Amino acid sequence: MSVAVIGAGPAGLMAAETLAAGGAQVTVHDAMPSAGRKFLMAGRGGLNLTHSEPLADFLKRYRQAMPHLKAAVEAFPPDALRAWSEALGQPTFVGSSGRVFPKAFKASPLLRAWLRRLDAAGVAFAFRHRWIGWDARGGLLFETPDGLRTVNVDAVVLALGGASWPRLGSDGAWAEILAAKGIAVAPMKPANSGFTVAWSNIFRDRFEGQPLKSVALTIGQHTVRGEAIVTRTGIEGGAIYALSAELREAVLAKGTATFGVALRPDAARDELIARLSAPKGKQSFSNFLRKAAQLSPVGIGLLQEAAAASGRSLTALPPAELAALINAVPVEISGVAPIARAISSAGGISFDELDAHFMLRRLPGVFAAGEMLDWEAPTGGYLLQASFATGDAAGEGALNWLAQRAS
Repeated sequence: MSVAVIGAGPAGLMAAETLAAGGAQVTVHDAMPSAGRKFLMAGRGGLNLTHSEPLADFLKRYRQAMPHLKAAVEAFPPDALRAWSEALGQPTFVGSSGRVFPKAFKASPLLRAWLRRLDAAGVAFAFRHRWIGWDARGGLLFETPDGLRTVNVDAVVLALGGASWPRLGSDGAWAEILAAKGIAVAPMKPANSGFTVAWSNIFRDRFEGQPLKSVALTIGQHTVRGEAIVTRTGIEGGAIYALSAELREAVLAKGTATFGVALRPDAARDELIARLSAPKGKQSFSNFLRKAAQLSPVGIGLLQEAAAASGRSLTALPPAELAALINAVPVEISGVAPIARAISSAGGISFDELDAHFMLRRLPGVFAAGEMLDWEAPTGGYLLQASFATGDAAGEGALNWLAQRAS
């Protein structure tokens, strides 16, 4: 039984490993010259494989898609992913935030070991093969350096990624191919992305690249703690990424959105008021805020931005109003960073198009996995975990389907 896996990222490679272990003859096709290019990029700052929090909490990170991903993640949970990495000679550790990393802290040693194991298992690779659909007889069509090529197989696993970082291979071009077959594909949107803010020139020039540490960000009923980074055109960072779905949808619906920043989320309001009511003496107001409220320069700058936007002077605010502002600084965003610069993407194949084994109902024998599917998750290991898990599930699904056909 022959299976084509299209896409050499984590989901595709995991599907290939599962298929090969089940006795299938597997070839992985990819448009790029080598495997795992976005995976390698993700590991530049330290490869965050998964997260150590309890599985019930972990699954909630997938929000509306959780019911569709639950079985796959439970079948290949974070502990299984850590054991898999260990078996490749890449033991893992849990960081202070609960995130899980290989001890080598890089993607390249893990990917090299993985490719060696796939090669030993008989998995073949066909690079510079861009999938463009099917021919009239159902054969897979690829554009290659040597011209068009048709490949006939018994089953297919599609793992072409989403639409972020297109220069690394995930360009979302597959969406039109599947839509032409009647497959419902939700529009691709940036996920885990930055947002644009109309900072004043003074704030932008002074604080570009500065972190807002240990803050709490709130929009509507959603609050996230973490860090945000001021950029020249707006704001990004872990806490922003964790709220990106809510921020994005608000911007797309209304054109702008406002979220609140708590600069001292653990400080009691009465305590802040008491500190801010103390005599200032001869010190500057900024220095007073730094000492009395323990604010960083960028935090003070953010307060000044908010006061200026409201037409008021920060120094004129009574202590109670100033305390309230410190833990609810409004920041208005007016746009979403381009999808090409987003860490991941939302949208993709509707789960209604898939059966419980990740097979497309309209295309028997064709399975899909990874970021092609309509889900999103925050950074922290959740993206890679679901990509690995759905790749494994799609591989198992293909094996089961092939076995049923053979019986």
